[in-house]
Amino acid sequence: MWQRLSLRARLNLLLALVLMLGLVINIARLALEAGPRVAAEDRSVVLLAREFIATLVAGLNEAPDPEARLQRIVADLAALRHVSIVREEGTAPVTPAARRDDDEVNAPPAWFVRLIHPEQTTLRVPVVVNGRSLGALVIASHPNDEMAEIWDGIVTQLEVGAAIAAIMLLITMTVVSRALAPIGQLSDAMARIEGGHYQTRVAPAGPPELAAIGERLNTLATALGAAVEDKRRLAERVVSLQDVERKEIARELHDEFGPFLFALRAHGSALQRIAGSATPDIAALQNHGSAMPAQVNELQQLNRRVLERLRPAGLSELGLREALSALTRLWREAHPGVAVAIAMAPGPMSETVELTIYRVVQEALTNVFRHAGATRVEVTIAPTGVDEVSVRVQDDGAGLAADHRLGLGLTGMRERVLALGGTMDVTSTERGVTVEARVPTGVGTSPA
Repeated sequence: MWQRLSLRARLNLLLALVLMLGLVINIARLALEAGPRVAAEDRSVVLLAREFIATLVAGLNEAPDPEARLQRIVADLAALRHVSIVREEGTAPVTPAARRDDDEVNAPPAWFVRLIHPEQTTLRVPVVVNGRSLGALVIASHPNDEMAEIWDGIVTQLEVGAAIAAIMLLITMTVVSRALAPIGQLSDAMARIEGGHYQTRVAPAGPPELAAIGERLNTLATALGAAVEDKRRLAERVVSLQDVERKEIARELHDEFGPFLFALRAHGSALQRIAGSATPDIAALQNHGSAMPAQVNELQQLNRRVLERLRPAGLSELGLREALSALTRLWREAHPGVAVAIAMAPGPMSETVELTIYRVVQEALTNVFRHAGATRVEVTIAPTGVDEVSVRVQDDGAGLAADHRLGLGLTGMRERVLALGGTMDVTSTERGVTVEARVPTGVGTSPA
């Protein structure tokens, strides 16, 4: 049941229990102290009455009529509270008269009297005047009066304490309700954010702790909205790059493959026509036959370039190190004036990560040899953590212009790295351009 209560209900219930427990402890303390208090009060009253009577009896020696004076004293002492004083004449024992309660309504309940169980204290004081005995005065305590006062105090304490506890509980419930009101707003805002409404914001309110949570929630909603928007732009960019790549491949197939295939078809038709004639032209046969292998060779080279764009040759079979070595060797052969150095630390990587690293290096080298005018390029691949690898391509070229914007190649590489959860930065100085990517290694094995 406790688990089903709300935080507000739990706080209010705990406060009510604490107030009730405090009130019960206070009442119990008063009840436990009542017995010793009544006993002490009885002893004090009896002793005080004894001293008072001794003083009065001493004054009877000078009274003209001690007997009448004593009767008046006893009559006057009958109005005392908490104690009764009666005269004992002769040797007959005197039973202290029962004390008449002034207000029976205020009398303590029987269970309270049994709880305290006070004992009546009696004391006999002899009266001797001028050597003659006038009997004795018997002093008897009446604890009922003291118990009635204690009971009235307990009832008053209970009533006042209950009223104060109720007021405190009401005030605390109001304060708690207002203090926890922002929690409901935070819960509603979280539900809206969970539903995809990332523009949701909450006004920081309540205690500083809840206000700080509201600010963090607004920051989280902003970050989630930005992440979702980046994801949308990334998906849109991926689709756009795929379309661009398809168009480039289609253009190459149309512009490169088409003419060669048309020429091969023309040569084949010519060969069929010459072979079917009565007197074949040997020279024509040789011309057409020698032209066809050259065109097939061109087609094979073109096919290799297209396949290289789609998938690096030898990456799956030889590994990333050998594939990058072959790539840099081709660039060095094509541009002998540029020194290309590669340093790669071994480490386990998935096929997706290897392909991403290869593409980053390939695109960066392409830009260096096309635009940088560099004389030296350094490629460094090394792990930077347990699950991350760093790829750095640095040249000593002229750098990028101030208003330069990244082309489709590097933009595509950056988005490929971001899709894997990594980062990619391009920095340019007067001493060249540095392309650095950090790629997590703990990704899937399917090629991207």
